[in-house]
Amino acid sequence: MNGFLKQTARTLLQREGGLKGVKVILPNRRAGLFFKKYLGQLIAKPIWMPQVVTIEDLFYEIARKRPADKLRLIYEMYQVYSSLSQVEESFDRFYFWGEMILKDFNDLDQFLVNPEKLFTNLKEQKVLESDWSFLNPEQVALIKAFWASFEERDQYHQEKFLKFWDLLFPLYLQFNARLESRGLAYGGGIYREVTQGLSDMDAPGAHHVFVGFNAFTTTEEKLIKHLISQHGAEIFWDIDSYYLSDPAQEAGLFFRDYQKDPVFGPTFPESIPRQIEEKRAPVKTYTVPLKINQANVVAGLLEQVVADKENWEETVVILPEEQLLFPILNLLPDKVNRVNVTMGYPVKQTPVYTFLEAVLELQRYTKSENGEVMFYHKPVRELLHTVYLREINPDFVAQLIEELTRTNTIYLPAKKLVRGGALFSLVFQKLTSSNLLEVVLDLIRKLAAGLDEQSMEQSYLLQCFKQMNRLKDIFEQDIREEVSVEFFIRIFRQVFGEIKLPFQGEPLEGLQLMGVLESRNLDFKRVIVCNMNEGSFPPSNSMNSMVPFNLRRAFGMPVQEQNDAIYAYTFYRLLHQAEEVHLLYTTAGSNGQVGEKSRYIHQLQIEMAHEGLVKEDEVIHVPVNLTSAGPITIPKDARIMDFLNRYTDRISEGQQPITFSPSAINIWLDCRLKFYLTYIAGLEVPEEVQEEVDPAIFGNLVHLSLENLYGGYLQTKHNRRVEATDIDRLKDYIYPAVEKAIFTQYFLENKEGYKLTGQLTIARDVLQKYLLGVLEKDEAVVPFEIISLEAARKYKAQLPVKTSDGISMVSLGGIIDRVDNIGDSIRLIDYKSGADKKEFKSVESLFDRNDKSRNKAAMQTFFYGLLYEANFPANRLPLKPALFNLREIFKEDFNPYLQEVIGRGERKEVNDYGAYREEYVARLKLSLEEIFDPNQVFDQTEDHQKCQFCPFSAICCR
Repeated sequence: MNGFLKQTARTLLQREGGLKGVKVILPNRRAGLFFKKYLGQLIAKPIWMPQVVTIEDLFYEIARKRPADKLRLIYEMYQVYSSLSQVEESFDRFYFWGEMILKDFNDLDQFLVNPEKLFTNLKEQKVLESDWSFLNPEQVALIKAFWASFEERDQYHQEKFLKFWDLLFPLYLQFNARLESRGLAYGGGIYREVTQGLSDMDAPGAHHVFVGFNAFTTTEEKLIKHLISQHGAEIFWDIDSYYLSDPAQEAGLFFRDYQKDPVFGPTFPESIPRQIEEKRAPVKTYTVPLKINQANVVAGLLEQVVADKENWEETVVILPEEQLLFPILNLLPDKVNRVNVTMGYPVKQTPVYTFLEAVLELQRYTKSENGEVMFYHKPVRELLHTVYLREINPDFVAQLIEELTRTNTIYLPAKKLVRGGALFSLVFQKLTSSNLLEVVLDLIRKLAAGLDEQSMEQSYLLQCFKQMNRLKDIFEQDIREEVSVEFFIRIFRQVFGEIKLPFQGEPLEGLQLMGVLESRNLDFKRVIVCNMNEGSFPPSNSMNSMVPFNLRRAFGMPVQEQNDAIYAYTFYRLLHQAEEVHLLYTTAGSNGQVGEKSRYIHQLQIEMAHEGLVKEDEVIHVPVNLTSAGPITIPKDARIMDFLNRYTDRISEGQQPITFSPSAINIWLDCRLKFYLTYIAGLEVPEEVQEEVDPAIFGNLVHLSLENLYGGYLQTKHNRRVEATDIDRLKDYIYPAVEKAIFTQYFLENKEGYKLTGQLTIARDVLQKYLLGVLEKDEAVVPFEIISLEAARKYKAQLPVKTSDGISMVSLGGIIDRVDNIGDSIRLIDYKSGADKKEFKSVESLFDRNDKSRNKAAMQTFFYGLLYEANFPANRLPLKPALFNLREIFKEDFNPYLQEVIGRGERKEVNDYGAYREEYVARLKLSLEEIFDPNQVFDQTEDHQKCQFCPFSAICCR
């Protein structure tokens, strides 16, 4: 393929005198590799190779110095800033601003901006007004526009901005002086130094040839012009008339200016190439729903390539974003036998980085209690689920996660976590400024131990280790500041965010996978570009700068428009030699923005006119099964029927008997499939640590508190009768009863000196008020006798039910919160922390699964009547079901007893379960018969509202 670099190499080879003493300067090292490759292909005998360097290398070679590490530079700036501002500010707080200022200093030096003119105090405009000779009228207008808008701001913001702005010029001067005294420099400073010394520069010992450049900084432009005019240097432009001749094409923005320049102009070829128009390469655009789908499209396009007839080196896949790299590598066709990945893979996206970041993030959520280090449960859980900890000690991790969930632990002590082994000890310790860096290095060494040296994991760790060592050296030798954990996390993310894992291999062979800027000067027959979305190609990165846009533009510093022109050129030059072009973009939005195709696609489809260009995008459809999930029905086979026998007197030998609770009957009436999943399949809802006191936990606390209150008091009294005087004494027991309940619920009984905090203190106060309300209602009905409390016993009963095997005695069971004897009645009390109603239409309605207002709580309390009668057959007192709704306990008209609705606005209080017994038992038997009916399948409820809060809704796709 006769691309630009190959043509340039051929031109230089054909000259007399060969390439000895020639220095070829290219935009990047990748282009240099290919240039050398083409030279090797074109020569037939040994020759002197030219020196091939980048423009950066040229400047550093002339200056005989290289830039210092950015972290060291920002620290030196911080020292100067601290002395100038007289404000005590920590280095970690300054770092963000220092990074931005350093970038601005770099820009103003590379573009030879007069720092004094730029940073002159805006209050003293006359300093600038007296000398605008170096500005053109447009630049003057921009500066005046900025001042006009600046003067409209309120005084507070003006003063704040001016105060900081005043420091910038002295900061620039003293910062550069400090660097010079220490033998340090930054990139822009080196560029300015070189151009300022051009008049004294010795004649170069080589003939300079600049190849494939698009946009120069002012310093680069000045150096190259000097070498052209004084020493006969040359430029080879990689251009096309398609964008050069059209003023509306941003890709030719810089070239049009250079073409008019008295020095650069003569270096342009007399005849501008028209490759894009002449090639008329077919261009197809594909729109896919998700980013990941692009990998499938790329694989499909590569599958169509006839591998035997073409070189894979002539096919390139451009990836503006690295996330697609591994998906594409995984989907490459088998015929692609070699791949050259020129783009690095971000270390930030590796599992090693994620693990190290999680270890550091853990430090944000630590606290000390009685000298013991405690870690917050969420980051601990995330770390325990990582492959690094889980593989080393799986049993310990599983046990710890189970215990953490079971005990609802919010903070875990370090001494418990470190029992997992050496790696656990490294991870779960309190990091300080003195041990932070060394611990992270030890952690990387520990992770690397035992890994294959050639593994990808080892490569990740090696890169991380190198960077951590570099940071350690800088902090210990140059900065010597205390490294707070928060600052180190920011530095860690910043530094590692810029590191890319290089891929090893033959860079000049195989399918080429590369980033956008790495494709400069390279030509390919087949071009596939992914992520052709606005914001991705071209990128939408805003320019962080202390210098406002108007001033940047007025003083010739780079603005976003120029960045866009650079990317536009990078795109269009891919079309120079292409014989087929495939552009992919995604319709999926990100960060709240709709996925929009790149402006470059719009430009091609509107401006180009040839038969190869497909104006319409090809929509790639991802097969989606749109059929709704079918109904789930589970028939009762022999195994299920055998399992159900465990609820009867037909239990098989060796099986454990079980009982139907009122909750089981309610679930059966709500959804037969939910009954199956809960009581037959035995599926358990995964438990999570609940920091909030959710309704379920609060309900548990209510029951535990009341059990503690009455159970503990009666045990000390040795008498089950409650008198009026007992109520006053019970009020004194409320606080310890509630606190004991909370300690039991959260497994805190053995923690001496533990103090409740946060939501638990609020829950404690609310519970105390509820218990006080219960005692006030009890005070109104004393004396009464406590027959049983929740923890005292589980009531059991048996009911004869028709089954396929004949009459079976079905076991029933339940726990009644409280049974007491008041006057001539036995109350069966159920405590409720929710908003359960007491009204019910009829006994039949309690078993009507189609009744949306079916009263489950009433069905449950009647069930308690059945159980009580079975356990106390000699009892002749009426049984009175009651619901103590704690939310209503303070209402003056509070009534805990069930109410049967017998007419519009008319209610009848249930004073005796016996009056409803016959009908209730009959209805209950029908439900039980249905459960044991082998022909009744387990199916889903038709009422989808019941599925809203069902833990199994995902299984049903409801």
